[in-house]
Amino acid sequence: MFLAQYVCPICKMSLVLNSKSYRCQSNHSFDEAKEGYVNLLPVQHKHSKDPGDNKAMVNARRQFLDKGFYQPLADELQSLYRQYGDLTKPVFDAGCGEGFYTQQYVKPTNRVYGIDIAKNAVKNAAKKYKDCQFSVATLSQLPFSENYFAWINSIYAPILEEEFTRVLANNGYLVTVTPAKNHLIELKALIYRTAKQHDITKSPIENLTLIAQKEVNYVMEFTKGEDIINLLAMTPFAFKTTETLLNDLKARNSFSCQADFLIRLYKNNAG
Repeated sequence: MFLAQYVCPICKMSLVLNSKSYRCQSNHSFDEAKEGYVNLLPVQHKHSKDPGDNKAMVNARRQFLDKGFYQPLADELQSLYRQYGDLTKPVFDAGCGEGFYTQQYVKPTNRVYGIDIAKNAVKNAAKKYKDCQFSVATLSQLPFSENYFAWINSIYAPILEEEFTRVLANNGYLVTVTPAKNHLIELKALIYRTAKQHDITKSPIENLTLIAQKEVNYVMEFTKGEDIINLLAMTPFAFKTTETLLNDLKARNSFSCQADFLIRLYKNNAG
C-alpha cells in the first residue's frame, strides 16, 4: 500500500500520515477512519449536515452496479485508459460514489484515488476496495497539489473544469461520461408524459482538447423488479415516481431499457 498524497483542505499545505492521522505543518488534523478513508471535508465547506447521496441511494447503486448492468461502460473506459493512459501515474475518480469504477483502474504500477462528498458512499468504497485511496471531500476544492494526476475520471458527477485542470498534469487526460440521447428513455416514458431525449450538444469542457468521443449504447434486460427499483433510485426522476408506478415496477419480471452513454476524452496540452 502506497502513502496517499493529500494537501490540507484548509491551508493547502501537505498532509503527512502519522499514527492514523493526517496532519499539516499548520497542525490541522484529519483522522483516518477504521475503514481506511479520510474525511477531508471541513464543516465550513459543507452546504448541509450530510451532503451527497443518502444511505438508501448508495446501497441501491451498489446493488445495481454489482449486477454488471453498467459493466460495458466500465470496459470501454478501461479500453481508453489502456490506449491513452500512463499506467505508472496517479489516477483520480471524481465523484467516485461507492468505488465501482474507481477500483477497475487499479494496476500494480499506479496509485488510484476516489473522492466523493457523500460519506456513506466513501465509507462503503473504502471498506470494499482496499487497494484505492478514498476520501470525503468537495470537488470544488480538491485536496491535491497542482498537476498531480495523469488521468481524471468523471462519471455522472459535477464537471468543474477549472479545478480539474488545476490538478491535471500537463499531457494528462480527463474522461467524462454523461447521458447520451436515449439513456433510460423507456424508464422515463413511464414517468413523464413526454420523454425527452438528453441534449448532447453542450460540452462541459471549454479549454482542454477533445481527442476522442464515443457513444456506448446497449439494451439492459431486467428480470427482477428490485433491479428496476435500484436503477430508478439512482436517477433524478425517482422523485417524480408515483406510488402506483413504484408498485408496478416492483412486481415486474420483465423490462427492457436502453443504456446510452456519451464518453468524451480530453487532453491537457498546457505547458
